[in-house]
Amino acid sequence: MIATDSKVLLSLRGVKAFYGNIAALKGVDLDIREGEIAALIGSNGAGKSTLMMTIFGDPRAREGVISFDGRDITSMPTHAIARLGLAQSPEGRRIFPRMTVFENLQIGAAIGDPRYFDASLERVYAIFPRLKERSGQSGGALSGGEQQMLAIARALMNRPRLLMLDEPSLGLAPLVVKQIFEAIADLNRREGLTVFLVEQNAYHALKLADRAYVMVNGLITLSGPGRDLLAMPEIRAAYLEGGR
Repeated sequence: MIATDSKVLLSLRGVKAFYGNIAALKGVDLDIREGEIAALIGSNGAGKSTLMMTIFGDPRAREGVISFDGRDITSMPTHAIARLGLAQSPEGRRIFPRMTVFENLQIGAAIGDPRYFDASLERVYAIFPRLKERSGQSGGALSGGEQQMLAIARALMNRPRLLMLDEPSLGLAPLVVKQIFEAIADLNRREGLTVFLVEQNAYHALKLADRAYVMVNGLITLSGPGRDLLAMPEIRAAYLEGGR
């Protein structure tokens, strides 16, 4: 567990976001501390992915403040936010299917310091050895699990301080899901990487998270240590298939 006095790395206060006239986020307050794994769970349409995209400025927060390492990033363009040390692996992976694995990783490193490219490449190949074996293959030729590994590795190429993962287990076989979550835990444990995880697989997310939030209809309705939320009967009934 992360000490409660560790520095807040990402902070949201009163964040509201809209699609047209429809409010997707209705005043979100959230803190992620340096070195922790934070998870956000909720049902489809709750606003989880919108929250993650709003942090990166698309859609832009219409009200409220988003701060990273004490700096207001609410109105910053996406590329400037990324340069501060945030990286996102989006829902649906969104790799470049006609590019090779290596070329996808080059894209991930594009805004970073080129001096660290070789070291970053070896780092992600060590985390996901399958990608090294497939480095010359097109992204579209990879399995779903390999594509998810590539999406995470691409985000890591920029050497982020905060890694944001949107639905990394979506559509994957249980064994691959286990590998992905083990890799996330290992990065956090060995390197102290701060991770923000948006995930429908509540069991894996809450088991992994130091801190967890529950989102319902664009609002945070509950928060606490991940394992505490995992033990709550109402959480198990709502998100763990009737109390797994």
